[in-house]
Parts: sequence; C-alpha cells; structure tokens
Amino acid sequence: MTLVVDGQPQVMRLTLGALAGLEAALAEPSLVALVERFEQGRFSSADVLALLKAGLAGGGCDVSPDALDHAEIEGGPMAAARAAAELIARAFVEPGA
Repeated sequence: MTLVVDGQPQVMRLTLGALAGLEAALAEPSLVALVERFEQGRFSSADVLALLKAGLAGGGCDVSPDALDHAEIEGGPMAAARAAAELIARAFVEPGA
C-alpha cells in the first residue's frame, strides 16, 4: 500500500521485523493483542505514527522516523489513521482471502 508523505508516494508493508519492532514500541505481548488494540479502537495518535513508521521502514522508505514526526501526510490525521488500520489489517489477511 502507498502513503503520500510530503508529496511523495511511499510504499508501506509490515515485514516480520517491522511487526516485532512495533510490538516492542507499543508494549504489546503478542501480534493478536496488537491487532485487537486497533480493532477495538484503543489506539492513540502515537500508535498510528508508530505503525506508519514500521510500515514505511518495512517498505524500504528513506524518510527518517524523526522526519515523519513533522511530515505532511496527504489527507491529514484521519487518512493516517485509516492507512494504519488498513496496513495492520493487510498484514493478517491470508493470501487469496
């Protein structure tokens, strides 16, 4: 999936390494707990930012995590939250489903 950051489209994907880093960053004990947190709407803007950072890193983006803190996300905070939710949902969809 793609996120437009400062006018530049960036590919996002959650690799296993990115997911492991995300679990640690968000202090979740498991991938299931992490998914439930987002499904139940128990996430903050910091959670969304952490997820986007993980997805951008997994996609090979050259935007630094610190720069993302100040970047313009096309569509604003709501688009960022939707992208984060879609990113985590895609990471747990079985191929062909």
